[in-house]
Amino acid sequence: MLTTLNIPMPDDWHLHLRSGEMLNKVLPYTCQHFARAIIMPNLPSPVITTADAKKYRTEILENRPDNHDFTPLMTLYMTENTDPEDVRSGFLKGEVTAVKLYPAGATTNSDAGVKDLEKIYPVLEVMEQIGMPFLVHGEVVDKDVDIFDREAVFIDTKLIPIRQRFPNLKIVFEHLTTKDGVDYVLSSHKNTTATITPHHLVINRNAMLVGGIKPHYYCLPVAKRELHRLALVQAATSGDPRFFLGTDSAPHLTTAKESACGCAGIFNVANAISVIAQVFENEHALPQLEKFLSLNGAGFYGLEVNKKQIELERSKQCLTIPKNIVLAEGEVTAFDPMMDVYWKVKG
Repeated sequence: MLTTLNIPMPDDWHLHLRSGEMLNKVLPYTCQHFARAIIMPNLPSPVITTADAKKYRTEILENRPDNHDFTPLMTLYMTENTDPEDVRSGFLKGEVTAVKLYPAGATTNSDAGVKDLEKIYPVLEVMEQIGMPFLVHGEVVDKDVDIFDREAVFIDTKLIPIRQRFPNLKIVFEHLTTKDGVDYVLSSHKNTTATITPHHLVINRNAMLVGGIKPHYYCLPVAKRELHRLALVQAATSGDPRFFLGTDSAPHLTTAKESACGCAGIFNVANAISVIAQVFENEHALPQLEKFLSLNGAGFYGLEVNKKQIELERSKQCLTIPKNIVLAEGEVTAFDPMMDVYWKVKG
């Protein structure tokens, strides 16, 4: 049995850092374990323009702990009024890495998202031309569609038509949750990829619903049936370059989670690598771990693999759940994977 592993420092291809004190408190966890991260733009005032992205990047760097060289990769929040030339300029200057699609009302701070996809086609045309990734929250928000079917319906009614219209557009199907999504990515060419979260690898919808409603397992897209979780595990551990880590770590105050209308999001970055390493060990797939954590995402985004390495070691005792983060207004509850975890990042 392997007890130590050395891999290139991982990247996180889907991360929520928030702003203000929350940003200051959660950022050190990312800096400790990740060299780069794709930063989500759904702040209360969304990151819509390149100027917004530059301002937000400055805030992140000002809160970056000393002796860390973590690099935030900025994204723009797609609206029906996004300026194609601002997108082109920001990408070519290296100030923006990708554009994110939130269907209006799909998740936290998504009210300014897109309702009519055809209105963003001019932006997608530019992105296809310049090779800029299009990050997709892959759910429909129609009231007559069951929440557990939103991803599958999105594929059929939204994603397939986009791919047909823009065959060379680089698409990331973010936080994949279904076998339908896995099958779609596997049936597509190399320009269609997907991120998978730590929590969707280890929980199914029972975690949220059995024995009472457990709001700390509520995220969007919601966890699905066990057959879908197993499909995600198979995809992640396969080594296929189209699948890579996006933690979708999304911190909320515990009081906001444990409320009459609990916020969607799971803060998992404090133990994300440990949980994933345990999943890979359980699947006898540790040799594939560095592909999922460190190689596949960099390859898709056209970036060099990180030269710095991290060492993972297997503890003899089960690890404890990370402590909650304390802010002036309250705490943020860390992710409990509901499974024994033995792997930790050394140092």
